[in-house]
Amino acid sequence: MENLKPEEINNMSPEELQSLADSSQEDVLGEEFQVEEGEEKISIPYEEELPKDNIELLMDVELDVIIELGRTKMRIGDILRLVPGAIIELDKLAGEPVDVLVNNKPIAKGEVVVLDENFGVRITSIINQEQRLKSLG
Repeated sequence: MENLKPEEINNMSPEELQSLADSSQEDVLGEEFQVEEGEEKISIPYEEELPKDNIELLMDVELDVIIELGRTKMRIGDILRLVPGAIIELDKLAGEPVDVLVNNKPIAKGEVVVLDENFGVRITSIINQEQRLKSLG
């Protein structure tokens, strides 16, 4: 694996980063590494040797979920003139599906519903992996 400077990595496209990650993983899987004298060797197991049931360890991890009604761009001057009662027009129509984001990444579409006195979202579709990858860059 080549040595890269941080600024070179920061300027890489998502595809280049994925390719780098894939090639880096292939370089070390199944390899043994020498450490300081007197310490034991370590090895990184091949992918098929990794336990598959470790996903259970992650089931209680909390993630940020955001429901995005829409977006807009405003000039700083317009933002500074906002007052209570001002209306900001968004880029989506009323009734149009809202975006469900997990850790700021789109994962689903839904429709706004009211549950008792709270808003909620009924999931109408899950974004497939190909669409998620396209949304990254």
